[in-house]
Amino acid sequence: MNLNTLKTTFFLAVLSVLFISVGSMLGGRNGATMALMFAGVMNIGAYWFSDKIVLAMYRAKQVTEGEAPELYSVVRELTGRAQLPMPKVYIMDNPSLNAFATGRNPEHSAVAVTSGILGVLSRDELSGVIAHELTHIKNRDILISTVAATIAGAISYLAHIAQWGLMFGGGRRDNEDRNPLGSAMSILIMILAPIAALLIQMAISRSREYKADEGGAEISRNPMALAGALRKLSAGAKRIPMEANPSTAHMFIVSPLTGGGVLSLFSTHPPIEERIARLEAMTKFRI
Repeated sequence: MNLNTLKTTFFLAVLSVLFISVGSMLGGRNGATMALMFAGVMNIGAYWFSDKIVLAMYRAKQVTEGEAPELYSVVRELTGRAQLPMPKVYIMDNPSLNAFATGRNPEHSAVAVTSGILGVLSRDELSGVIAHELTHIKNRDILISTVAATIAGAISYLAHIAQWGLMFGGGRRDNEDRNPLGSAMSILIMILAPIAALLIQMAISRSREYKADEGGAEISRNPMALAGALRKLSAGAKRIPMEANPSTAHMFIVSPLTGGGVLSLFSTHPPIEERIARLEAMTKFRI
């Protein structure tokens, strides 16, 4: 188990502990169970139909080998190296530079790239991008992100339940209603718990991106090509922003959303400079 896997495991554990703690303080056992069930139903549905939902959202068109021979050739070569089933291949008619993978498991997976990528990246760079996305499929990152989203969503639902309880004069315990300190603590938890859950969810996403970069470099056998692709994709995303739903931003190889400062805390992706530095370090280590 490498460092990024340990980080993901640790963050999921922290998220679970946060859910149990918040559930106990705000919703009690029944409230926590209801919130988890509600979040679970929504996210399991999204997980099961993730490929259809996201691909339709970005109007991705499935292409045949005859329509995109070079792209197909790259995907087929790399899936063979990764020992994965051949995913469905899609192209998004979009000048922005980006790509993502989706699907509930390797047998039901898809890789989608923007049309902008195909005219900008070299074959080696395209191989690095596709290898990165195949690593997400191989590591079942859609499942991991679904689990994280379920727990984070349950925490948010608990906070909403508690807010409605305060609005209508309810409370979990009568003595809390008479205790200003207890009420203030409940309000503080309602505000901070969803933010903390979101930050942890973003940290899990960033950890998975590092691992996908590492796996992509290994599958493509060319860390510097992936580093070069990331430079081009990052510059392209700034030059031609992509209209993307924030709920799906974590799926793309580079964030389609822009923002710095405090907003960077909520980014689903690590800084491009750090990702490139890690890939360059892999090359030096091999030498």
